Amino acid sequence: MEKVFDFLLKLRENNNREWFEQNRDEYEVALEEMIGLAEATLQKMRSHDEIEPPSAKKVLKRIYRDTRFSKVKTPYKNHWSGSFKRASAHKRGGYYFHLEPGNSFVAGGFWGPEKEDLKRIREHLSQDATQYLEVIQNKNFKNNFGEVIGEQLKKAPKDFDPEDPNIELLRYKQFILKKTLSDKEVFSKKLPDILSNSFQEMRPYFDVMSEYLTTDLNGLDILE
Repeated sequence: MEKVFDFLLKLRENNNREWFEQNRDEYEVALEEMIGLAEATLQKMRSHDEIEPPSAKKVLKRIYRDTRFSKVKTPYKNHWSGSFKRASAHKRGGYYFHLEPGNSFVAGGFWGPEKEDLKRIREHLSQDATQYLEVIQNKNFKNNFGEVIGEQLKKAPKDFDPEDPNIELLRYKQFILKKTLSDKEVFSKKLPDILSNSFQEMRPYFDVMSEYLTTDLNGLDILE
Protein backbone atom coordinates (compact mmCIF):
# COMPACT_ATOMS: atom_id res chain seq x y z
CA MET A 1 0.00 0.00 0.00
CA GLU A 2 3.04 2.31 -0.10
CA LYS A 3 2.16 3.53 -3.59
CA VAL A 4 -1.42 4.15 -2.52
CA PHE A 5 -0.36 6.20 0.49
CA ASP A 6 2.28 8.09 -1.51
CA PHE A 7 -0.41 9.11 -3.97
CA LEU A 8 -2.90 10.04 -1.24
CA LEU A 9 -0.34 12.20 0.56
CA LYS A 10 0.40 14.10 -2.64
CA LEU A 11 -3.29 14.41 -3.40
CA ARG A 12 -3.90 15.84 0.07
CA GLU A 13 -1.58 18.73 -0.81
CA ASN A 14 -2.79 19.12 -4.42
CA ASN A 15 -6.49 18.40 -4.39
CA ASN A 16 -7.40 19.93 -7.73
CA ARG A 17 -8.27 18.64 -11.17
CA GLU A 18 -5.24 20.06 -12.95
CA TRP A 19 -2.77 18.25 -10.66
CA PHE A 20 -4.82 15.05 -10.79
CA GLU A 21 -4.79 14.96 -14.59
CA GLN A 22 -1.06 15.63 -14.67
CA ASN A 23 -0.52 12.70 -12.29
CA ARG A 24 -3.15 10.32 -13.66
CA ASP A 25 -0.52 7.63 -14.32
CA GLU A 26 0.31 7.57 -10.61
CA TYR A 27 -3.39 7.39 -9.81
CA GLU A 28 -3.80 4.40 -12.14
CA VAL A 29 -0.94 2.56 -10.42
CA ALA A 30 -2.51 3.20 -7.00
CA LEU A 31 -5.92 2.14 -8.29
CA GLU A 32 -4.57 -1.20 -9.51
CA GLU A 33 -3.03 -1.79 -6.08
CA MET A 34 -6.40 -1.06 -4.45
CA ILE A 35 -8.22 -3.40 -6.84
CA GLY A 36 -5.73 -6.12 -5.94
CA LEU A 37 -6.36 -5.54 -2.23
CA ALA A 38 -10.14 -5.63 -2.73
CA GLU A 39 -9.94 -8.84 -4.73
CA ALA A 40 -7.67 -10.59 -2.22
CA THR A 41 -9.89 -9.52 0.67
CA LEU A 42 -13.04 -10.55 -1.18
CA GLN A 43 -11.70 -14.06 -1.74
CA LYS A 44 -10.71 -14.46 1.91
CA MET A 45 -14.08 -13.21 3.14
CA ARG A 46 -15.91 -15.71 0.96
CA SER A 47 -14.33 -18.46 3.04
CA HIS A 48 -16.41 -17.39 6.07
CA ASP A 49 -19.36 -15.36 4.74
CA GLU A 50 -21.57 -14.91 1.68
CA ILE A 51 -20.62 -11.67 -0.03
CA GLU A 52 -22.67 -10.07 -2.78
CA PRO A 53 -20.32 -7.96 -4.96
CA PRO A 54 -19.28 -10.11 -7.94
CA SER A 55 -16.02 -8.26 -8.50
CA ALA A 56 -13.38 -6.27 -6.66
CA LYS A 57 -14.01 -3.19 -8.79
CA LYS A 58 -17.54 -2.98 -7.42
CA VAL A 59 -16.19 -3.16 -3.88
CA LEU A 60 -14.18 0.05 -4.21
CA LYS A 61 -15.68 3.50 -3.75
CA ARG A 62 -14.81 6.13 -6.34
CA ILE A 63 -12.10 8.56 -5.32
CA TYR A 64 -14.02 11.35 -7.03
CA ARG A 65 -16.07 13.41 -4.59
CA ASP A 66 -19.66 14.40 -5.32
CA THR A 67 -19.53 18.07 -4.42
CA ARG A 68 -23.11 18.96 -5.37
CA PHE A 69 -24.54 18.54 -1.88
CA SER A 70 -21.34 18.60 0.16
CA LYS A 71 -19.81 21.43 2.15
CA VAL A 72 -16.42 20.04 1.15
CA LYS A 73 -15.74 21.28 -2.38
CA THR A 74 -12.40 19.62 -3.13
CA PRO A 75 -12.94 17.33 -6.12
CA TYR A 76 -11.24 14.22 -4.68
CA LYS A 77 -11.28 12.27 -1.45
CA ASN A 78 -8.05 12.09 0.56
CA HIS A 79 -8.61 8.40 1.24
CA TRP A 80 -9.59 5.19 -0.49
CA SER A 81 -12.41 3.00 0.72
CA GLY A 82 -14.58 0.04 -0.12
CA SER A 83 -17.52 -1.94 1.18
CA PHE A 84 -18.82 -5.50 1.11
CA LYS A 85 -22.49 -6.39 1.28
CA ARG A 86 -23.62 -9.68 2.79
CA ALA A 87 -25.71 -11.80 0.44
CA SER A 88 -29.25 -13.10 1.01
CA ALA A 89 -32.13 -11.55 2.88
CA HIS A 90 -31.29 -13.33 6.12
CA LYS A 91 -27.74 -12.08 6.56
CA ARG A 92 -27.73 -8.49 7.69
CA GLY A 93 -24.98 -5.95 8.18
CA GLY A 94 -22.34 -4.43 5.93
CA TYR A 95 -18.54 -4.23 5.98
CA TYR A 96 -16.45 -1.15 5.21
CA PHE A 97 -12.74 -0.28 5.06
CA HIS A 98 -11.12 3.14 4.88
CA LEU A 99 -7.44 3.66 4.04
CA GLU A 100 -5.88 7.05 4.73
CA PRO A 101 -2.43 7.99 6.04
CA GLY A 102 -2.79 8.21 9.81
CA ASN A 103 -6.54 7.53 9.74
CA SER A 104 -7.25 4.01 8.52
CA PHE A 105 -9.97 1.79 9.95
CA VAL A 106 -12.47 -0.97 9.34
CA ALA A 107 -16.11 -0.58 10.23
CA GLY A 108 -19.33 -2.49 9.95
CA GLY A 109 -22.89 -2.64 11.09
CA PHE A 110 -26.07 -0.76 10.32
CA TRP A 111 -25.60 2.78 9.08
CA GLY A 112 -29.14 3.74 8.11
CA PRO A 113 -31.81 1.40 9.48
CA GLU A 114 -35.24 1.89 7.98
CA LYS A 115 -37.93 3.11 10.35
CA GLU A 116 -39.65 -0.26 10.79
CA ASP A 117 -36.36 -2.12 11.16
CA LEU A 118 -35.15 0.31 13.79
CA LYS A 119 -38.41 -0.25 15.66
CA ARG A 120 -37.88 -4.04 15.53
CA ILE A 121 -34.37 -3.71 16.93
CA ARG A 122 -35.61 -1.52 19.78
CA GLU A 123 -38.51 -3.84 20.57
CA HIS A 124 -36.16 -6.80 20.87
CA LEU A 125 -33.72 -4.87 23.03
CA SER A 126 -36.56 -3.68 25.26
CA GLN A 127 -38.05 -7.16 25.67
CA ASP A 128 -34.81 -9.02 26.26
CA ALA A 129 -31.31 -7.65 25.59
CA THR A 130 -29.49 -10.58 27.21
CA GLN A 131 -28.05 -12.04 24.03
CA TYR A 132 -27.15 -8.61 22.66
CA LEU A 133 -25.37 -7.64 25.88
CA GLU A 134 -23.47 -10.93 25.96
CA VAL A 135 -22.01 -10.06 22.56
CA ILE A 136 -21.06 -6.42 23.18
CA GLN A 137 -19.71 -7.13 26.65
CA ASN A 138 -17.58 -10.03 25.44
CA LYS A 139 -13.86 -9.49 26.04
CA ASN A 140 -12.97 -10.24 22.43
CA PHE A 141 -15.57 -7.75 21.18
CA LYS A 142 -14.28 -5.04 23.48
CA ASN A 143 -10.66 -5.68 22.48
CA ASN A 144 -11.56 -5.31 18.81
CA PHE A 145 -14.22 -2.61 18.74
CA GLY A 146 -14.55 -1.12 22.20
CA GLU A 147 -18.24 -0.35 22.01
CA VAL A 148 -21.04 0.18 19.54
CA ILE A 149 -20.99 3.72 18.14
CA GLY A 150 -23.45 5.78 16.12
CA GLU A 151 -25.97 8.59 16.42
CA GLN A 152 -28.27 8.47 19.42
CA LEU A 153 -31.44 10.21 20.48
CA LYS A 154 -31.18 12.53 23.46
CA LYS A 155 -34.43 11.17 24.87
CA ALA A 156 -36.33 7.93 24.80
CA PRO A 157 -37.66 7.00 21.35
CA LYS A 158 -41.37 7.46 20.73
CA ASP A 159 -43.58 4.74 22.25
CA PHE A 160 -40.81 3.48 24.55
CA ASP A 161 -40.64 3.92 28.32
CA PRO A 162 -37.97 6.42 29.45
CA GLU A 163 -37.51 4.19 32.51
CA ASP A 164 -36.78 1.09 30.43
CA PRO A 165 -33.74 -0.70 31.96
CA ASN A 166 -32.17 -0.79 28.48
CA ILE A 167 -32.97 2.81 27.55
CA GLU A 168 -29.32 3.53 26.71
CA LEU A 169 -29.48 0.85 24.01
CA LEU A 170 -32.86 2.03 22.73
CA ARG A 171 -31.59 5.54 22.03
CA TYR A 172 -29.27 4.34 19.26
CA LYS A 173 -30.21 5.35 15.70
CA GLN A 174 -27.14 3.68 14.17
CA PHE A 175 -25.27 0.57 15.20
CA ILE A 176 -21.65 0.73 14.05
CA LEU A 177 -18.52 -1.20 14.93
CA LYS A 178 -15.16 0.42 14.23
CA LYS A 179 -11.56 -0.69 14.59
CA THR A 180 -8.53 1.51 13.93
CA LEU A 181 -5.71 0.27 11.70
CA SER A 182 -2.14 1.50 12.05
CA ASP A 183 -0.10 2.50 9.01
CA LYS A 184 2.12 -0.49 9.79
CA GLU A 185 -0.86 -2.83 9.45
CA VAL A 186 -1.87 -1.15 6.19
CA PHE A 187 1.63 -1.69 4.78
CA SER A 188 1.67 -5.34 5.87
CA LYS A 189 1.53 -8.04 3.21
CA LYS A 190 -1.12 -9.63 5.41
CA LEU A 191 -3.52 -6.68 5.03
CA PRO A 192 -6.18 -8.80 3.26
CA ASP A 193 -6.08 -11.21 6.21
CA ILE A 194 -6.22 -8.33 8.69
CA LEU A 195 -9.31 -6.89 6.98
CA SER A 196 -11.03 -10.25 6.57
CA ASN A 197 -10.31 -11.33 10.15
CA SER A 198 -11.55 -8.00 11.51
CA PHE A 199 -14.79 -8.39 9.58
CA GLN A 200 -15.17 -11.96 10.80
CA GLU A 201 -14.93 -10.70 14.39
CA MET A 202 -18.10 -8.69 13.71
CA ARG A 203 -20.13 -11.78 12.94
CA PRO A 204 -21.48 -12.51 16.45
CA TYR A 205 -22.94 -8.99 16.48
CA PHE A 206 -24.37 -9.39 12.99
CA ASP A 207 -25.87 -12.76 13.92
CA VAL A 208 -27.80 -11.28 16.84
CA MET A 209 -29.04 -8.34 14.80
CA SER A 210 -30.03 -10.63 11.92
CA GLU A 211 -32.26 -12.56 14.30
CA TYR A 212 -34.01 -9.33 15.27
CA LEU A 213 -34.78 -8.31 11.69
CA THR A 214 -37.32 -9.84 9.37
CA THR A 215 -37.26 -7.30 6.52
CA ASP A 216 -34.46 -5.78 4.49
CA LEU A 217 -32.17 -3.48 6.38
CA ASN A 218 -29.60 -1.25 4.75
CA GLY A 219 -26.11 -2.27 5.70
CA LEU A 220 -23.21 0.07 6.15
CA ASP A 221 -23.02 2.16 3.01
CA ILE A 222 -21.14 5.33 3.75
CA LEU A 223 -21.55 7.92 1.01
CA GLU A 224 -18.43 10.02 0.73
